[in-house]
Amino acid sequence: MDVVAQAPGVFFREWLRRGAGERRDIGRAADLLAVLDLPAPDTPVLAVVGSKGKGTCATYASATLAASGARVVTVTSPGVRGPRDRIRLSGNAIGASDLARLADQLDEAVRHLPPPRSGYLSPSGLFLAAGALYARDQGADLLVLEAGMGGRGDEVSLFDPAAVALTTVFGEHLGVLGDTVGQIAEEKAGAAGPGTRASVHGPLEAGVEAAAHAALAARTGGGVRPERLEPGEAGAPDSLLPEGLGRSAAELGYASARRLLAVLGRAQPEPERLRRVLASVRLPGRLSHHVLDRPADRSVAPGPHPSPGPHHSAGTGPTELIVDSAIERAGVAAALEHARRRWGGPDHVLVCLPDHKDVSGAVDALAGERVTAAELPDAHLTFSAELPADWVRVRAEEVTPDLLTHLGRRVLVLGTVYFTGRVLEAIGADTDSLFTP
Repeated sequence: MDVVAQAPGVFFREWLRRGAGERRDIGRAADLLAVLDLPAPDTPVLAVVGSKGKGTCATYASATLAASGARVVTVTSPGVRGPRDRIRLSGNAIGASDLARLADQLDEAVRHLPPPRSGYLSPSGLFLAAGALYARDQGADLLVLEAGMGGRGDEVSLFDPAAVALTTVFGEHLGVLGDTVGQIAEEKAGAAGPGTRASVHGPLEAGVEAAAHAALAARTGGGVRPERLEPGEAGAPDSLLPEGLGRSAAELGYASARRLLAVLGRAQPEPERLRRVLASVRLPGRLSHHVLDRPADRSVAPGPHPSPGPHHSAGTGPTELIVDSAIERAGVAAALEHARRRWGGPDHVLVCLPDHKDVSGAVDALAGERVTAAELPDAHLTFSAELPADWVRVRAEEVTPDLLTHLGRRVLVLGTVYFTGRVLEAIGADTDSLFTP
């Protein structure tokens, strides 16, 4: 799956032409929004920021808001399988024709801007703008916007969100967003603005929490009291929350949505409808389960391939997959534990971790497992980290249903959202609808 090739050119055009060391140009993005007459003052925004769990948080927040009767447009970064599902109305991905129309509107607006000088319009920021356009076109009541990277320095801050949900914060993007985890938290919490009226976060380390609170106070003039959500405190129906590390992000999404409704004076969801909508939530790529048929005559293309796991046989029978976008030690360990509870353990683990992820932590967590490491073709990603000698390396484009079924009957797939999206694309997983309002 080539997400750049799938998207209309305007979304990635300037990013592809960027020079060495160039970063997103937030000022130019603000000018673009002004040309588009955005943000719309009558469409309040819930911004989701953090290091991990943003997609789960945004999905559960959107489902909770939809259960209240609101028409909700959600923008996530990146999409599950491709550019279409970055923008959703009440859980459903927009159509290709809608995406093309939005791209044309963006293209026309960009023509009114001066040429880029020392920065670029980022893909994630352009998708936020497209989502806001779509919300206006569809008469949406509320917007849920997931930050691409950061907070104060991300285009999501230009929407002056009414509420901010801050998920977990760890050391990803050290040296880019900040030199310490505290500085990263400060940057992410800085997505708040003068119009922010609520801010909710989960448990954070003391110094990290203090930095996030200081950033919130600075951005809102001290007018917003940050709310810390402890596990189980949100009151969400426990049986309707996902397993693993995503549970806390789902709780945060539920709680932040209810806080947004409260500060806006909108009615809370009716309990029975809320239960029905939350029960319909699907999270492809987040401990999601899939089944592949494995015919006896299926062969694998010539070339070096990983050795099958202990449950593999030449006979017919399905291959089960658990797909999870885990990118660091704790997430990998949690996904393994889930696979052990479900299966007794995986036959094989297929993982994709570029150098800027927690490669050493993932290697430690996967000790003793049969592992194949996939490498994405994206030029901005590197895969030079030393891996265990018994790990097999493959290119991401080699990951096909044939290869997956060759690995065994029980395969755990881990890695970046772009990679898990490729796998979901390869197996034809249904990702068009995340919940039923």
